[in-house]
Amino acid sequence: MKQQRTWIFLVVALLALIGLFMTYDTGPNLDYVIPRRAVRLATILLVGISVAYSSVIFQTITNNKILTPAIMGYESVFILFQTVIVFIYGDKTFQVITHQDNFFYAVLLMMAFSLMMYLLVFGKSKHSIYHLLLLGLVLGALFQTFGQFLQIVIDPNEFSVIQGFMFVSFNKINTDLLAIAAITLLATLIVGQRYLKYLDVLALGKEHAINLGLNYQKLVRIYMLMISLLVSVSTALVGPVTFLGILVTNLTYELFQTRKHRYMVWLCSGIACVALLLGQFLVEHIFNFSTTVSIVVNFVGGIYFMYLMLKTRKAL
Repeated sequence: MKQQRTWIFLVVALLALIGLFMTYDTGPNLDYVIPRRAVRLATILLVGISVAYSSVIFQTITNNKILTPAIMGYESVFILFQTVIVFIYGDKTFQVITHQDNFFYAVLLMMAFSLMMYLLVFGKSKHSIYHLLLLGLVLGALFQTFGQFLQIVIDPNEFSVIQGFMFVSFNKINTDLLAIAAITLLATLIVGQRYLKYLDVLALGKEHAINLGLNYQKLVRIYMLMISLLVSVSTALVGPVTFLGILVTNLTYELFQTRKHRYMVWLCSGIACVALLLGQFLVEHIFNFSTTVSIVVNFVGGIYFMYLMLKTRKAL
C-alpha cells in the first residue's frame, strides 16, 4: 500500500509540474509561449529518460550505486570535440558545420570512443568491467586536460561559443535535432525492453549471472552500446549533467523497494523528469536565467553525493 501511494505521488507530482511549467506566467502571447515551452518540455522529458535509463543500467552492470556513465569520459570527449572545431574554424564554426552535422559527429565520436574502450578492454583478454571504468576515467581526464589547454589559448570571443556547450541549456533547442533524438531514444527503449529482464540477474553479480546461464560478455556489450547511445544523444542535445544520474537513481532506491528493472527504469525516469522540470522552473521564474539547470542540478546532486559517501563510510 505504501509503495502504491509513492507511485501515485510521483505520477501526480510529474503531471502537476508539467501543468505548472506550461501554464505559469504565460501572459497574453499564448501562441508564442506555449509552443516554445512544449519544445523545452519534450527536451526535458527526453533527457530525463535518457539519463535515468542509462544510469540504472550502468549501476547494475558495475554493481555500484555511486557511479554514473559520466565516469566513462563521454562528456570530456564531447567538450573536447566542440573545443577542437571552434579552435579550427573560430566564430565561423556553425557556418561551416551545421548544428545537425555537429550533433551527428558528436554522437558518432562518443559511440566510437565507447567501442574503442570496449575493444581495448574486452577484445582479446578477459578483463573485468572495472578495467573499463579505469580506462574511461583516465582517458576522460586526459581529454579534459587537453580541452582546457585549447580553451586557454583560444580567442576569448570564440571561447564563449564553447561555453554554450559546457552547461545544460533547454532554452535554444533545434527542433530537427529533437526529432532525431526522440526517434533514437524510442528505438533504444524498444530494443532495451527486451533485455531489461536480464538486469535482475546481473544485479546478483558476474559469477552468479554466468552460473545461471547468461552470456555475460554479450549482455555487457549490448548494455554498454545502449548506455553510450543514450548518453551521447542527451549530451549532444543539451550538454553534460554530471550528478543527475547519481541523484535520481539513489532517490529511486530510497523511495521504492522494488528491484525489478522493468519498473525501476521508469520510476527513475519519472524522478529525473521531475528534477529537471523543477530545476528549469527555478531557472526561468526564480533566478531569471541568471544560472543554468546544470548548475542547480549539480549543486544538489553534489551535496547528495557527499551524503551518500558519508552514509557508505558509516555503514562500513
